[in-house]
Amino acid sequence: LLFLQRVLLLVASDVDALCACKILQALFQCDHVQYTLVPVSGWQELETAFLEHKDQFKYFVLINCGANVDLLEILQPEEDTFFFVCDSHRPINVVNVYNDTQIKLLVKQDDDLDVPAYDDIFRDEEDEEEDSENESDGSEPSEKRRRFEEDVIERTMKRRQRREWEARRREILFDYEQYEYHGTSSAMVMFDLAWIMSKDLNDMLWWAIVGLTDQWVQDKITQMKYVTDIGILQRHVSRHNHRNEDEENSLSIDCMRIAFEYDLRLALYQHWSLYESLCNTSYTSASLKLWSVQGQKRLREFLADMGLPLKQVKQKFNSMDMSLKENLREMIEESANKFGMKDLRVQTFSIHFGFKNKFSASDIVYATASLMENIEKEGPETTNFIKALDSLSRGNLDKLHQGLDLAKKQLRAIQQTVASCICTNLVISQGPFLYCSLMEGTPDVKLFSKPVSLCLLSKYLLKSFVCSTKNKRCKLLPLIMAAPMDVEQGTVIMVGIPPETESSDKKNFFGRAFEKAADSTNSRTLHNHFDMSIIELKTEDRSKFLDALISLLS
Repeated sequence: LLFLQRVLLLVASDVDALCACKILQALFQCDHVQYTLVPVSGWQELETAFLEHKDQFKYFVLINCGANVDLLEILQPEEDTFFFVCDSHRPINVVNVYNDTQIKLLVKQDDDLDVPAYDDIFRDEEDEEEDSENESDGSEPSEKRRRFEEDVIERTMKRRQRREWEARRREILFDYEQYEYHGTSSAMVMFDLAWIMSKDLNDMLWWAIVGLTDQWVQDKITQMKYVTDIGILQRHVSRHNHRNEDEENSLSIDCMRIAFEYDLRLALYQHWSLYESLCNTSYTSASLKLWSVQGQKRLREFLADMGLPLKQVKQKFNSMDMSLKENLREMIEESANKFGMKDLRVQTFSIHFGFKNKFSASDIVYATASLMENIEKEGPETTNFIKALDSLSRGNLDKLHQGLDLAKKQLRAIQQTVASCICTNLVISQGPFLYCSLMEGTPDVKLFSKPVSLCLLSKYLLKSFVCSTKNKRCKLLPLIMAAPMDVEQGTVIMVGIPPETESSDKKNFFGRAFEKAADSTNSRTLHNHFDMSIIELKTEDRSKFLDALISLLS
């Protein structure tokens, strides 16, 4: 299909999209398909990129963008233009689902999209047109009147049916579009494609794993979905990575091996000190309430319970005594259970390059995301994107290590901000939701003008707040978080996240609510992000916008 055509790849700025992009690039290379890659961070960039390239290209591939809006409506393409959309955003816009000609959706076959039936939302226009003129003038006047009356009754019935149908259609679409959530990771969908074509390589499998892990780290999917998808990938891992154990020299310097393992849910601990990782992982920090004096005391008790000397815990993980490291996971898990941290163990994969480089999938996610939203850089946005993309190739370990260093800074910044928000009571209950706003001049506030970092911060803050508050009602509320976006233009960036409950289905209703609140108050908002639950807003419109949200959600 695409052999003789040049293809334009439009790729969103998230780790899963980058991984899907790497897999597709590898497939294109296999088949010598020529392509141009354009990173897009929001709808505006997507539209601009399309307008700039629509004359040279007929085929467009959209990764993690484009599924949840009516693409044809927004882009107004020519009839000979085709879009291949691989996007984990749900719900998928119904026009995209039912358009067979120009839009091809790449989804896994077993993904339940819950799309409404065609006849419930689309209706042929011709049954509306009534032929009222085809009356023969030769008939009796009384006959004419009778036919006319029947005609009027029939039309009235049709109108009423039409109105009822439209009311039902609005209801069906409202139910379908009300919540935003995420389907299977795009990298997994791309890997599936490679596997069906028998072109799947171990590198591609690793990228699929990182894409799924990104969804888990960013809290986009349920635990159930994560475990199911890990199971699917595990079968591919054993297929690709079983090796003859007898071959002594099977592990050569340039080989890579992927392994399934139960690892600790501690961020970057193998590249940090165990102490730093415990302090800067949201799960342990929230469970132990590390922002309080009492929490710091509990941390020391926790370490003492494991019998780990502070000197060992505070040095680099690589330099710890081998004797301690051998049963470290078991020791930590046993003590964690006593301290109420029952979910410290997580199913994941790790990768070994040659002899000495070992990374877990979440290490790569943190590193890549930090490179993508690096604020210490000079130059255009795309440099960050290309750096992040490059760090996923195994030849670029230096970039990966740079990403790991940035990720540590980012996690520290998040944890310090969470602590200061909780200690200064910045999280306030607004009735139907919790609200927290970062002031201009807060440390690291520039980092939180970036969507992925702001979402991570919001999720960490909500976890910690739920652990710290005594108020039972507040534990069940969602959170809206705001941070300064552009001081000169007077804008803030706002994100809404669903409640932090055990049974949470990760569905987010803030996207629709934000749209309605903006419309009803004429607030100057920009819905530019592919996630509908992230918006930009003029600072002076903030209070009327929030008031509208409160009355809407009450």
